[in-house]
Amino acid sequence: MDTDSRDSRRARWEQRTESPLAVASLAFFIAYAAHVLAPGGDLPLAVMCAAWALFALDYGVRWRLSGQGAGFVRRNWLDTVVVLLPLLRPLRIVRLYEAVLRRRGRPRLPLHARVITYAGISTALLGFGGALAVYQQERGAPGASMRTFGDAVWWTCSTLATVGYGDIAPVTPLGRLIATGLMACGLALLGAVTGSFSSWLIQVFSREDDENGERPPG
Repeated sequence: MDTDSRDSRRARWEQRTESPLAVASLAFFIAYAAHVLAPGGDLPLAVMCAAWALFALDYGVRWRLSGQGAGFVRRNWLDTVVVLLPLLRPLRIVRLYEAVLRRRGRPRLPLHARVITYAGISTALLGFGGALAVYQQERGAPGASMRTFGDAVWWTCSTLATVGYGDIAPVTPLGRLIATGLMACGLALLGAVTGSFSSWLIQVFSREDDENGERPPG
């Protein structure tokens, strides 16, 4: 099979599976929340396993259609991480938002607005997922200061905002590992939003200078 044919088949596969995988991501997220906040039921676990199986199947098919062998993993490392780390799967909901706009023929938002919108959605999804994950590890742990899910949400907000009051902190090894990931995500998302907003302001002021004739020649 030549490269153009592989790319075409892979593009068709991704187009057909984009919406179902986004729905599976949302189902996984809801099931995980139910599993953490109301433990004991088998249905949430079944939904989570089914969603994981769909993502693994999609990853395997795209790997097979790419014809890249081990190079597919290196070139698509983010997809690999998403398959391995379940809490990142809800981020596919952001891609569904873009797909819905395209299919309805609506104009895409300007670049700056898209960055801020997507960063905001990603922050909300990662924050809620991170709060669930940390709370699952910390509740009942000896010496834990995170006793309720509300404590976990408060801690997550202060962590993503890079404030870090220190009144609540994870004490378990896995909880601290999740905290490290949230800190990195918070810095990256905050930098993306700040940089995009600053660039937008520069463009606005630049246009105003051009309209008022205040920009020096050259």
